[in-house]
Amino acid sequence: MSDEEAVEQLVSSKYFRRDTTPLQLFNKATDPFLPSVKPHTFRTIRLLDELGLKNDLLVITRYKVSDRDCETLNDTKSIRLTVLVTYSGIDDKMIEPISNRIPAESLKTLHGHAENYRVILYWRPLVPGINDSDAHILNATQLANHAHATAFTGLFYREEMRQYFTDIGMPHLSRQIARRKILPQELERKVLESWVEFGGSEAIFRKTSCAVSYAHGKPDYNGHFGIQELCDICPTHQYDLCRKSHCRSSENDVRELLTEIRMEDKTRFAIGPNSIKTVGLDEPPRYFLQHALRFQIHDERYPHKSRRHGRADIGWPS
Repeated sequence: MSDEEAVEQLVSSKYFRRDTTPLQLFNKATDPFLPSVKPHTFRTIRLLDELGLKNDLLVITRYKVSDRDCETLNDTKSIRLTVLVTYSGIDDKMIEPISNRIPAESLKTLHGHAENYRVILYWRPLVPGINDSDAHILNATQLANHAHATAFTGLFYREEMRQYFTDIGMPHLSRQIARRKILPQELERKVLESWVEFGGSEAIFRKTSCAVSYAHGKPDYNGHFGIQELCDICPTHQYDLCRKSHCRSSENDVRELLTEIRMEDKTRFAIGPNSIKTVGLDEPPRYFLQHALRFQIHDERYPHKSRRHGRADIGWPS
């Protein structure tokens, strides 16, 4: 379909809310700054911006971004645009064939020209024994000086990835695959302690939405404030901003939203102090509720365990 048709289909979705629903472009399909893709990226951004939308719009890349690209990004007037530059620091070409120099230079270019957008150092995936040395962490802390915030996270390790490592004769990154990202407790501790030791920016976050919201001076659109253990590394003024906006939802609030998307009879839910647990809702309606309420919505089948921040159990105490 055309870019115009894609935008129309997006904004007419029952899960889309003007000025509320966070958006991403080409999240899993391709890199938005590849030469053949970039015209569609820019046109889609422009089409959304011309609608006067104030939604968050995330563009994730690890490819080359030029000075001219930044001028185009600065043309936005309404949409809240964030470019997240994926940087792993992995220097084994069998694992990461893209030179780390490319995203590092793109980050610096984007940050140097940022006016009407923000740029995030998207430090991922962190993998034990691969890119967690002092040198790797030091490089990331230095790069963070060229970003409005940093988000770090682990590895989505799927069966396809494990098979790839088998096919090329490389050791597996993990003995197990997992539904959630793998980031062991010890690795998180090392990252956060080294970040302070190496003089990294205070603006480092466990969750992407926290970093994006901080960069724009807004409360977290995913309502992570309810999960207080996530907030112990947040700058004080961001913590206060999220605290003031956080409000426990009422049963009536939830039912009204479920009625809006015609799913009032398709789920059960229970409202807790920090999250709402649901039964029978897939990701799209759960995210719709979460963004509308700015309150965490969890699937009862997949509980979020204390201090794991929604990560895989691998590397955490049983």
